[in-house]
Amino acid sequence: MSSIDWAVLIVTLVAIVSYGVYKSRGAQNIQGYLLGNQSSPWYAVCLSVMATQASAITFLSAPGQAYSSGMGFVQFYLGLPLAMIVLCITFVPIFHRLKVYTAYEYLEQRFDLKTRALTAFLFLIQRGLSTGITIYAPSIILSTILNINTTYTTLCIGSIVVAYTVYGGTKAVSYTQMLQMSIIFLGLFAAGIMVVHLLPGDVGFSKAIGIAGKMGRTNAIDFTFDLNNRYTVWTGIIGGFFLQLSYFGTDQSQVGRYLTGASVGQSRLGLLMNGLVKIPMQFLILLIGVLVFTFYQYNRPPIFFNSFELHKLENSSYNPQLNVLKKEYEEAFKSKQTEVNKLSKAISSSNQQVIDQQRVALQAADEQTKAIKTKVTTLMLQNDKGANVDDNNYIFLSFVTKYLPKGLIGLLIAIIFLASMGSTASALNSLASTSVIDIYKRLINKEADDAQYLKASRWSTLIWGAVCIVMAIFAGKIGNLLEAVNILGSYIYGTILGVFLVAFYVKHVGGRAVFCAALLAELMVCILGFNDVVAYLWLNVIGCLLVVILSMLLQPFFKKKTAAVSSNGS
Repeated sequence: MSSIDWAVLIVTLVAIVSYGVYKSRGAQNIQGYLLGNQSSPWYAVCLSVMATQASAITFLSAPGQAYSSGMGFVQFYLGLPLAMIVLCITFVPIFHRLKVYTAYEYLEQRFDLKTRALTAFLFLIQRGLSTGITIYAPSIILSTILNINTTYTTLCIGSIVVAYTVYGGTKAVSYTQMLQMSIIFLGLFAAGIMVVHLLPGDVGFSKAIGIAGKMGRTNAIDFTFDLNNRYTVWTGIIGGFFLQLSYFGTDQSQVGRYLTGASVGQSRLGLLMNGLVKIPMQFLILLIGVLVFTFYQYNRPPIFFNSFELHKLENSSYNPQLNVLKKEYEEAFKSKQTEVNKLSKAISSSNQQVIDQQRVALQAADEQTKAIKTKVTTLMLQNDKGANVDDNNYIFLSFVTKYLPKGLIGLLIAIIFLASMGSTASALNSLASTSVIDIYKRLINKEADDAQYLKASRWSTLIWGAVCIVMAIFAGKIGNLLEAVNILGSYIYGTILGVFLVAFYVKHVGGRAVFCAALLAELMVCILGFNDVVAYLWLNVIGCLLVVILSMLLQPFFKKKTAAVSSNGS
């Protein structure tokens, strides 16, 4: 990067962190530290909720996802607006009325302590692992720019986020997230314009989309009903609805954001606006990835986008073989470029027969370049068995650093950093609040004063920060980060959601029945998931329904057992 880009990056990061720390000064009690004294307006709730969900993973992996396999991932969010409506009607007023710090406090009032502890424990596992992945995402950027190992960049970035979250608590998180999302929207808009500007003069926006469409990259909607297809309208509306309902309704990283609302109405309005804005924002991010794909049909992309892994191979004994593959790749791309130009002319002439012929020819040329890339990754594994051969997360970053103008590069990289900082800080804050309120205060130290609980919250944030940084160091082997986070959540969210639905709507079911049902459901979901029986979004539906059904089936047994014990006692 240029000195201008470094200046933009550093000034943006320092200004936002300083602003968040300044605005969050004076948190003297646990209520202020974990809930920000419940004083946030609706727009702050909306931006904070969006920033928590839109991590650096979104801005690194989503364009790469669209580049590699098209825009189908947008269907993942189709259930979000419906989930927001359900949350506003049920979850939000209940949590506000009970004046809880965490979502899991309610479960002890409704069921018992062990059910509360189980759901809190499941959340801590899921969110702790996911936060490690979230911290890892921006470390990719520094690693690529500085050409150093991601371990060092992970330690650096993680330490910065942990420091201001420990100091400021949820206010530091909320105030920084408001500015973060404003800059993110500005940067994405600028990036989209620049991609189109960098295309050849005779290739405008519509033709760029048309070329990407002929190569299967604009397939945003799929109505086929296939349980093994990850992204269709049905998996999005049904499976996505259950996932989003559980994520926003039972995951403390999100519940903690809208519990900061000044009233039920402010929290509701913030969530509804999130439901309206999220899908267009995600569509725009994926569209940028599609435009980058078209750009690389005219401009030769790197033979491998992860420059750190490529440099390792170049400096190894396999470099002669790599050079041969680079020459083959260059020739293959020239052939591909010829076919792209022919397709562009066919689209301009609206000759459907020629368009179909050129589409087939271009896809064949594309497969040739992919085959060469596969040979490169094989060499990488021969050189280093632990090499990261999935470069999907590096595609957009490579484009930004090589082709965008000075200043804008620094801004876009700042956006990715800010997104990571916002979601990571929210996660750490939620991990701390759940650990202190649901574990420490409830099970370990029930009689401490407010100052002790505030101190415990800061220590818990620090400890979870260290744990997540360690997890982040090992996150590079899991492929596409965006999918990894959602797959991980799908193993647990359905079970937790099922417990809450039973608590709200199945009044005759008690604590022991729902506790056993949750354990059985989680076991069955893990078996189905590990064996790839269905697409991962359906695990949310299955887990939720299993908890509800099994708890209803088990409740009569526990009633009889309770009656028998009472009879023997008398």
